[in-house]
Amino acid sequence: MKADAYAEALVQVARAEGQLGAVEDDLFRLARTYEGSDELRMALSDPQLPVERRIAVIEELMGNKALGTSTALASMLVAAGQSSDLPAIIDRFVELAAAERQHEVAEVRTAIPLDEAQTQRLAEALGKATGKNVEVKVVVDPSVLGGIVARVGDTVIDGSIRHRLDQLKELI
Repeated sequence: MKADAYAEALVQVARAEGQLGAVEDDLFRLARTYEGSDELRMALSDPQLPVERRIAVIEELMGNKALGTSTALASMLVAAGQSSDLPAIIDRFVELAAAERQHEVAEVRTAIPLDEAQTQRLAEALGKATGKNVEVKVVVDPSVLGGIVARVGDTVIDGSIRHRLDQLKELI
């Protein structure tokens, strides 16, 4: 699969630069931003827009909020025509980077940001529930309303208020 090859290349570059963890965080945020923005997806995938302009969009978006290595890797994916596969490539990259640390990635969606202590407690609880070393990546998603939705591999734990409301609607 093409996403695997790109993801492996990203891991190798980030590892060689000694920045695997930080690049992982930067690219994870980019992938979630891409998924949440129709405007960004359209801009990066528009074949009418010159590649230089699409790369400039990445540079403007990531700017001084990300490492130069992260911005360069994201720009490389866009230049290679992989914009539409950006989330899949980055998600695979995150999995490979976590596996290198012998961790499993838990994508946790919450209505509000979590502090470091909450994230750590959540990682421990998910680790106990799944029997794995879990590393939590938090995505703030107001549609959750409250509670959390956690995905660890193929396992989804939905403790959100949105889920509970949907369950109540089914009972009525």
